[in-house]
Amino acid sequence: MASTVVVIDASARRATIKTTPAMILSDVLQEACNKLGAEASGYGLKHKNKNLDLSNPIRLSGLSAGAKLELVQLSRSPSVVSVALQLPESESHGSSGGRLIEKYPSSTTLWLILRNFESMAPHRNYTARAKTKTETGDAGAGRLYHEAPVINIMGRELTSFTDLQKTLAQLGFNAGSVLLRLGFQVSDTPLEEAMEQIERYFRSVSGDEKAGSHATSMTTNEFVPDTTEPVLPEEVKEEVKETQTPPEPRSPSSEEQQSTATPSMQQETKIPTDTEAGPSTITGPGQRPISVFRPPESSTPQAAQQAFNERDYEPTVAHAKLHQARLQGSGRNKTLLSDKELAERENAKAQRVADIKEIVIRIRFPDQSTVNASFTNLDTARSLYDLARGLMAAQDEPFLLSFRSVKGPRTIPPNGTEKLISDLGMSGSTLVNFLWGEQASLEARAKPVMKESMLAQAKELEVPRVAESEAPEPVPKDTATEKRKEGGKGGSKGGVPKWFKGLGKK
Repeated sequence: MASTVVVIDASARRATIKTTPAMILSDVLQEACNKLGAEASGYGLKHKNKNLDLSNPIRLSGLSAGAKLELVQLSRSPSVVSVALQLPESESHGSSGGRLIEKYPSSTTLWLILRNFESMAPHRNYTARAKTKTETGDAGAGRLYHEAPVINIMGRELTSFTDLQKTLAQLGFNAGSVLLRLGFQVSDTPLEEAMEQIERYFRSVSGDEKAGSHATSMTTNEFVPDTTEPVLPEEVKEEVKETQTPPEPRSPSSEEQQSTATPSMQQETKIPTDTEAGPSTITGPGQRPISVFRPPESSTPQAAQQAFNERDYEPTVAHAKLHQARLQGSGRNKTLLSDKELAERENAKAQRVADIKEIVIRIRFPDQSTVNASFTNLDTARSLYDLARGLMAAQDEPFLLSFRSVKGPRTIPPNGTEKLISDLGMSGSTLVNFLWGEQASLEARAKPVMKESMLAQAKELEVPRVAESEAPEPVPKDTATEKRKEGGKGGSKGGVPKWFKGLGKK
């Protein structure tokens, strides 16, 4: 029995849709959006302030004839839907219960879901199957014809290639879980023509550059890093910029450039390179170029010997406003990252680690002597231990090497095969501390760690001094404001009014 429903959008425009009891609400939404000139993927339906499940047919939705539905706009960020693919018996080997379960954004098409399940195992083929006509009973064949996938969702079959380009949201699945029953149907199109049609379709939709990626693999979106820095008001930005801007532009010297270098976001120690400490290098164990520095003569650290300005530690109004803006930004609600965004972030992080080709490691011994050496992305923890043991005078004594990673102090395995950059997470310039083992003798602890031949070639480590910051010029007082304060009522030239002083008397 046919009936009608009325769909009303935000501007009070109406669209009357003829329905049947078996008609799916997602089809109602599609027809209404076509009449109202809207994109169905970004809208949903409401009835009496309740969201309707677009995957249900009319007879199960509880709608009466002539019901008025509201066309509401959905969130732009896709939600996560758990998809279970029920395989036919011929394809169920290698899967538990004949089902494959994975989570996808609601904006994913059925074709891409099939392609993704195919990529999980090399023997799977759901979209490029072929079958000869002789197997189906037709005579005079021998040519391969495309065996197209057919998906059944809640009794609704999607057979054509165009139907498989519908997203989960267009089918009414914006959250929760959905079961897709997979089947196959031999078409009248040869396999090579079907592949050409599929490639031509994606070329017309996405362009020539993306046609091959759609037809053969899942597409990947470009990663946009999530910036957690709060948005600051313009007045705070201006004050912070004025505070950080030097009073007079001048060309800094090489020492000042080294001392004012921007620190890394990770907890790393800035280590002078060979050009900073001196061009002379020597050949260490394993024919590795190294730089050896003797221990400091004074027990007082270099940082404690440098003069500092007390005004550098006094917070200003700009600092207070910046801190307040950051507190307000951290108190705002933020949307949690989806599984796809988390995977993209991990891929971008792995790519940044892969781009690191060489790092500088400084080994600091207990007597405060240090050694600088360069390591590549192919060096392992064993390479670092071999270098340290080759520098020692007592090579039979046990020892350990540790460094401070992003997650805290970490001990490097003595004979491990972990790579320094990709596995241990070292990057840039890293400080490694030499620690004696528990079974090390007291005689070895009391003597210098490195060999005498290495100490004879050691040089003094020159630490660049930080240029003293210039004192800020005093801000001139506003004479007009001072006069208004002095001429105000209720106060005297002394500062504290007489009536205020009388409050403390009993």
